[in-house]
Amino acid sequence: MRTLTCCLPFILFCLHGLSADYGWATEPSPQAVEVAVDVKQAGPPISPYIYGQFIEHLGRCIYGGIWAEMIEDRKFFHAVGSPSSPWHAIGPQGAVVMSDRDPFVGTHVPEVRATGEAPCGIGQSGLGVIAGREYVGHAWLAGDADAAPVEISLDWGDGDGDRQIVALSELKPDYSRAEFRFVPQAGSENARLEITARGRGRLRIGTLSLMPADNVHGMRADTLALLKELDAPIYRWPGGNFVSGYDWRDGIGDRDRRPVRKNPAWQGIEPNDFGIDEFLTFCRFLGTEPLVVVNTGLGDVTMALEQLEYVNGSADTPMGSLRARNGQREPYHVRYWGIGNEMYGNWQLGHMPLEEYVRKHNAFVDAMRAKDPNIVVIAVGAVGPWTEGMFRHCADRMDLLSEHFYVGAKQDLAEHVAQAARRVREIAAAHRKYRQEILGGKAVPVALDEWNYWYGEPVFGELGTRYFLQDGLGVAKALNEFARNTDVYAMANYAQTVNVIGAIKTTNTAAGLETTGWMLVLYRRHFGQVPVATRCEGPLDVQAALSEDGRFITLAVVNANTAAAEIRPVLNGARLGNVVEIWQVAGDDPMAYNEPGKPPRVALRQRDVVAGQGLRVNPLSATIFRIALIREE
Repeated sequence: MRTLTCCLPFILFCLHGLSADYGWATEPSPQAVEVAVDVKQAGPPISPYIYGQFIEHLGRCIYGGIWAEMIEDRKFFHAVGSPSSPWHAIGPQGAVVMSDRDPFVGTHVPEVRATGEAPCGIGQSGLGVIAGREYVGHAWLAGDADAAPVEISLDWGDGDGDRQIVALSELKPDYSRAEFRFVPQAGSENARLEITARGRGRLRIGTLSLMPADNVHGMRADTLALLKELDAPIYRWPGGNFVSGYDWRDGIGDRDRRPVRKNPAWQGIEPNDFGIDEFLTFCRFLGTEPLVVVNTGLGDVTMALEQLEYVNGSADTPMGSLRARNGQREPYHVRYWGIGNEMYGNWQLGHMPLEEYVRKHNAFVDAMRAKDPNIVVIAVGAVGPWTEGMFRHCADRMDLLSEHFYVGAKQDLAEHVAQAARRVREIAAAHRKYRQEILGGKAVPVALDEWNYWYGEPVFGELGTRYFLQDGLGVAKALNEFARNTDVYAMANYAQTVNVIGAIKTTNTAAGLETTGWMLVLYRRHFGQVPVATRCEGPLDVQAALSEDGRFITLAVVNANTAAAEIRPVLNGARLGNVVEIWQVAGDDPMAYNEPGKPPRVALRQRDVVAGQGLRVNPLSATIFRIALIREE
């Protein structure tokens, strides 16, 4: 001990040298940033609908994201073996033809002409499976008795033991449903499903389906778990541009018999497996409120009225009776209805000049309110002449007005992060002006029912845009801005929830939250409900909000800088008590991103509360402090 004590000065000297040589120097004190908070100046409460979401039939948002179906083109819209089809023929040339004789759904079915010499049929590869997980499916088959036996198989590799087979010993001339299940012994991203006839004769394959056995009403369990994390209070559906060419009647009834259409607005086909009943089941499972948008593009008033009656009418109405026959006797009681989408744009199916559209909008609303006076109507807006015209001609036929914005990529980090918040602020300022100059002081709240960063070309394969920490920081800053403009915003719907530009990305076998998704979770769970006046002159974006009962104050701090900081609140009307909780989403690189199936680089984490440490915010972070509030007498 005496030797070590004697050497201690030398050891400390060496460590000091090492710290200088290897960058181990003591971290400099974070910059102190003063934040003025006046708890006596409270704004209108933050609407919970600010944390809404928007899902659309675009890319893999619904199919491949929310919906659990694994088979592409399961109703054979494209001819087997054609360039557009995911299916290939098995057997000699001519063993599979498309036949218009007795199609199960659509205009044709694959007809397998088995010779008895080798298996003949169809197959699809590229399926993702997990070892030990159960998969369930069914197929509608018809054909000659001599074409049997029929084998339905799942292959997850090329070895002899990498296959499971379900054999059907007989076929009937009329379509009958065959059920099957598989449990692969190894995982694969390129599993194959095959249906082959082993006998001699003709086999017609009407349609088929394959899903993980843990699907929830046909939806992916892993995606639903993350949607529960988001806890969005309202979902907008089905579009978006999609709605202007969508006939909702295609999406009801037996899913296997629903027609397949080309997606009217986007690429690919629409199998109509996820329709109005599935959407409302989705909302009920998540405990969220639905916002249904009606088609004012190529649709007409009759279509909208029938949809409204199907959803909200009693079972003794014509469409309510149809709903009951489809399995839902009680009305859904949907309150929120969007009247069209972006009808101001020439890209929109059914686009027309404003002077014509205002008449169409008013006709829709008059008819729908007459059928159901309890609905809440959201009109189409776009800051500028369109919104001005809608206010002048339709203000008494709307409860909210929709606005949309998307922002792109910027080279400068601060500018990139600031974009979305700036648009939130600009739209709010425009609407305050409209209230005074056009509406005579009347307030028509804004539903910002599409907003996000959108980089244009996908950078994450077919799943859509990959989001980085810098995008998440931009979303957090926008959420602060919503809190500063609660007099204008009643709703905001982040687009498009899953894949594409969504807060969740999926692969065939995994799902994960994006950086943007974690920011939405952070604010939805931990930010307060009543915003109060907040001023910060430094490099941070800070907004304070009280808890509903006024006992706590939350401070949301966005630090888009590469240096740490410490905020020093100066309160008017109260004093700060103890820090109760600290929650943070942060990273070490503005370009950090998450990938489904891998541990997230950016996620929501709770920080330890250390007495006397101060309110420190880490670099490249969004942080919410929850602090007890001591009111001044």
